[in-house]
Amino acid sequence: VQLQACGGGLVQAGGSLRLSCAASGTIFSINVMGWYRQAPGKQRELVAAITSGGSTNYGDFVKGRFTISRDNAKNTVYLQMNSLKSEDTAVYYCNRRQRDGNYWGQGTQVTVSS
Repeated sequence: VQLQACGGGLVQAGGSLRLSCAASGTIFSINVMGWYRQAPGKQRELVAAITSGGSTNYGDFVKGRFTISRDNAKNTVYLQMNSLKSEDTAVYYCNRRQRDGNYWGQGTQVTVSS
């Protein structure tokens, strides 16, 4: 499975960004797609995840600011990030888990300036 993520960039605090990640290759219909992030000197943490059935899970720090969604027909997951804070600055990684393994995208940088 290959994961192609895009949508990162530089934004001012309080602004918004939308990340997207498209999966290709050997696709199984039952899966979980999500976003993790890793800031310098910190561990990678879950931002949000969504199952193929639409159930979602968010990191505690999201607090209603981010929304994860997906288009199963396009094998694509989205992360709408609003009210961004400087502490959201990190490399964001797309992830997909399905029965044959756990896959990661290449990471996309999100930088929030204060």
